[in-house]
Amino acid sequence: MANPLYDTLFGQHQGKNTTFLQMADGSVVTHSDFLQLASQYANLFTQLGLQPGDRLAAQIVKSPQALAVYAACVQAGIVFLPLNTAYTAAEVAYFLENSGARLMLSDGKASQALELVTSACGAILETMNADGSGSFAIQAETMPVGFQTVERSEDDLAAFLYTSGTTGRSKGAMLTQGNLLSNCQALASEWRFTAEDSLLHALPIFHTHGLFVATNISLLAGGKILFLPKFDLDVMLDLMPQATTMMGVPTFYTRLLDDNRFTREAAQHMRLFVSGSAPLLAETHIQFEERTGHRILERYGMTETNMNTSNPYDGERRAGTVGFPLPGIEIKITDSNTGETLPQGDIGEIEVRGPNVFKGYWQMPEKTAEELRENGFFITGDLGQIDEDGYLHIVGRNKDLIISGGYNIYPKEIELLLDEETGVLESAVIGVPHPDFGETVVGVLVAEGQGDLDLDAIKKNIGGSLARFKHPQKLVVLPELPRNTMGKVQKKELREQYKDLFMPA
Repeated sequence: MANPLYDTLFGQHQGKNTTFLQMADGSVVTHSDFLQLASQYANLFTQLGLQPGDRLAAQIVKSPQALAVYAACVQAGIVFLPLNTAYTAAEVAYFLENSGARLMLSDGKASQALELVTSACGAILETMNADGSGSFAIQAETMPVGFQTVERSEDDLAAFLYTSGTTGRSKGAMLTQGNLLSNCQALASEWRFTAEDSLLHALPIFHTHGLFVATNISLLAGGKILFLPKFDLDVMLDLMPQATTMMGVPTFYTRLLDDNRFTREAAQHMRLFVSGSAPLLAETHIQFEERTGHRILERYGMTETNMNTSNPYDGERRAGTVGFPLPGIEIKITDSNTGETLPQGDIGEIEVRGPNVFKGYWQMPEKTAEELRENGFFITGDLGQIDEDGYLHIVGRNKDLIISGGYNIYPKEIELLLDEETGVLESAVIGVPHPDFGETVVGVLVAEGQGDLDLDAIKKNIGGSLARFKHPQKLVVLPELPRNTMGKVQKKELREQYKDLFMPA
């Protein structure tokens, strides 16, 4: 096969006038029209000097055009690097510098702030707006339709997704064609997707869930996507009768449950609700089933591996668990210190091996060696246990990663900013349970001397350097941070102390 990912997901729809994307206003994009647009983009990439293996960074608003950039990258053999639209120019600078991206696509509103950044990194800057306008889109209109798909193998890189631990800079997870293809094939089969499905899609398309799970599965199955720019409760409820499936983060489901219009009748056309990117509270499971008769299917994945496990489509979808390994994927629980496999039922580090596991971290061989064993098992950093029935339970994280509304937040980044604020001696950033976002950010501060801290001013000061989803929901002041005998801050104690801060009484 000349280009496994392109041929399997996109190429099979060449010339088909079937609906691929249906927008909120009822307008549609056919598979054929979508692929023609992608081919024009691929031709423009070539004209701008990009070669197979080059990286393209995209920080653009969700739209059919933005999705076509992904398709064009796959067709042209270019490594696609989608970036969160909330990232500041300072944050983007690191990704460009580290990845060596040749081309940066940005929204027109952000282009001025990015001009210095792209110039310093030697990248070309072009604009693409949500309405299809912008310098890149205008040039693409003059490009020929049709592009000779670049030959690639399953081992060739298809995408970079940046992730991080609690310390150090973000790491570029290298995902191959085989990683993405094997995973969507397993999921489409496990979740019974067909060309008859219509997927309600309100997720962003700059991370695994919205792009490589939701979109790839729909392309593989040949179904339709009800393609929404973001989660809008009114629009979701209006379109749900036209859908058969939905993928979302826990926040989507809690917000649906908060609205009286979301009834059993509203969900009667649906066959499957999938949740991921953050833990779903057991009470949400229960409330959802009582309201709709549907049991949400929860799964478990991460940037470096795509999806690893899933609750069963047929059989018990067990609340508080993430189900069983997907076909071809191995899961084991190990001792964090020795790496030895633990007896069933013991809590330990989750390790995963399979065709879904990434190739390593870009230009970080030492970090790759730390987390990716020679035998192919990836050390996830998550703590879990496998119960007597084989269901995997996620019980915590070795790392202090916070997942809020499906977005990864790394405490160290926020702590560095807080520590620089006037009057702050030190800080600790933790994630605490939140009924809407799953988790949210709390900053715990220790004041220098006897003075009071101006918490509102501190929030405002750090806000300009952080994407909005990283902003602490609350800052609290303590006389000192809890520490163990080695002087290490005990974040577990802080999480326990503030676990009920946002939860209903």
